[in-house]
Amino acid sequence: MARTKAVDYEVKRGAILQEAARLFAEVGYDRSSMSQLAEVCGVSKALLYHYYSGKDALLYDVIGAHLKDLCLTVEGADRPDAPPEERLHLLIAALLDAYREADHEHKVQINEMKHLPGDQQEALKDLERRLVARFAAAVTGINPRLDARLIKPVTMSLFGMLNWHYMWFRPEGGITREDYARIASRLIIDGARGLA
Repeated sequence: MARTKAVDYEVKRGAILQEAARLFAEVGYDRSSMSQLAEVCGVSKALLYHYYSGKDALLYDVIGAHLKDLCLTVEGADRPDAPPEERLHLLIAALLDAYREADHEHKVQINEMKHLPGDQQEALKDLERRLVARFAAAVTGINPRLDARLIKPVTMSLFGMLNWHYMWFRPEGGITREDYARIASRLIIDGARGLA
């Protein structure tokens, strides 16, 4: 007879993912172990294996859950019918807000995906491409005359600004996330319109 899931199965699984993200971000995926994960999660190794078959399954879920959350948040905020400047700003603000409290997951996505098998990396990269395509459409709306060859470099420049903000941004600093969303929006809007 198959073992039934506990009522709080998803809550516990979410907590395990959060602790795994923190450990992978702080120690590195290759320098962490299931024993360490069990310890930081405050569970037995046997219980950890009840939730995940191994460290690679945890890594895949940490990155996959993070990227799915980003995609759903950005897609929910998108307003293709809005004026182009407003649309881009809404996407940027939504992404920066989704990054709130997700520094560990974000760092793991950037640094540790290489440890996964090719097919899993490809599935995760599909989620990244889905996110990039949404922003590329908004960038295109800013300057419809922009050479098609420049859409990707401009869009990826925007992601460079947004993806690395966790390295320097502090909530108690001189600017808010909303302030930074306006700065990034203005830089991309003015830059895209300035490109012939």
